[in-house]
Order: sequence, then C-alpha cells, then structure tokens
Amino acid sequence: MKLFGSARDTSLYELLEQQAEAAHRAAEAFHALTRDYANATEHAAKIDDIEHDADAVTHQLANKVDSTFVTPLDKEDIHALSTALDDITDAIQDATHTLALYQIPTLRADVEQMAWLLVQTVQAAQEAVACLRSKRGRESMQPLFRRVHDLEEQSDRVYRNAISEMYHATDRDPFMFIAWKEVYDRVEAAVDKCEDVANTVESVVVKYA
Repeated sequence: MKLFGSARDTSLYELLEQQAEAAHRAAEAFHALTRDYANATEHAAKIDDIEHDADAVTHQLANKVDSTFVTPLDKEDIHALSTALDDITDAIQDATHTLALYQIPTLRADVEQMAWLLVQTVQAAQEAVACLRSKRGRESMQPLFRRVHDLEEQSDRVYRNAISEMYHATDRDPFMFIAWKEVYDRVEAAVDKCEDVANTVESVVVKYA
C-alpha cells in the first residue's frame, strides 16, 4: 500500500499546512506581544486577524472533506488534525484576550519564556504536518515527535513553577492570581494541542505504513 493512498489531489494537505502556518504565526505574534507589551493592542489585533484567516481555512477544509468522496487520509484523522490546529490558534487568541480582559498592567517574566516555548512547539507541530505530504516514515520522524514531547514537558514545568510561585508569594493578590492562571492555562492549552497534532500525525504514519 502506498503511504496515504493514491489520491493525487493535494489541496487537503495544503489546507492543513495553512492551518499549521497560521498557528505558528499566531504563536510568533503572541511572543512578540510578551516582548513589546507597551504595544499589546497592535499585537492583539494581528493575532485576531490571523485567527480570522485561520477560521476561514478551517471552514474551507471542512467543506472540502465533506465534498470529497475519497480523501488521501481518513476523514476522522483530517478532522482531528484540523480541530487541534484550529484550537492552537484559538487558545493563543484567548490568552491575548485574557490579558486585555483583566487589564494586566505588566507581564511576569515567565510568560515570555512560555511564549517562546510555544513558538518552538508550534513550529515542530507544523513540521510534523508538512511530513504528511513528504511521506516520511515513522522512524525518520521520531526525533520530531520527541522534540514536541520534550518541549511540552518544558512548558509544563514553567507552568507549574509559575503557578507555585504565585500561590506561595507572601504578597499574593487573589485577583491577579486568578487572572494570571487563566493566561497560563490558555498558553498551556495551546502547547498541549501541539502534542495532539504530533500524536495524530504519528498515528497516521503508522496506519498507512
């Protein structure tokens, strides 16, 4: 059996890649926001534009899958990948909106670290999606899957340390604790979705090997 079947139509791959690229751009824009918080409004507007474009691609992909009798991947796998990629961008937008909602005046130092790890993780997930088209084997992709997993674990540690530090601070502000926890939760959700993407790609590669 040929990897991913014999379908010649590559538009579904292209749409998935566009979703992954949008998620990566959103992560980069969020990282830029954490490094230039004085201009957060401008960065947030860029993220909103990216999310709007990503939604259009998501809907286009869904319509394409529904109207295609034979797809190069199982429709369930395409749906899982598309949903996870869309969720990455949505979570990044949610994190940005949460900063604005609570009118957080200054950023904690560790949010920039989490944002940088998010960029790296989304980039690795984007590479994994690109591998669907290139038809790489599972063994050659293992380093990429491990990288996503390692980055997720690093982000998890930063997340736990940030929550612990805020919780045990002697001058803890309950309101700001809630606000920051919501921001961190959304960034961590985006990272977790990257791992979902990598896991789905790995499952697809095994299925069609």
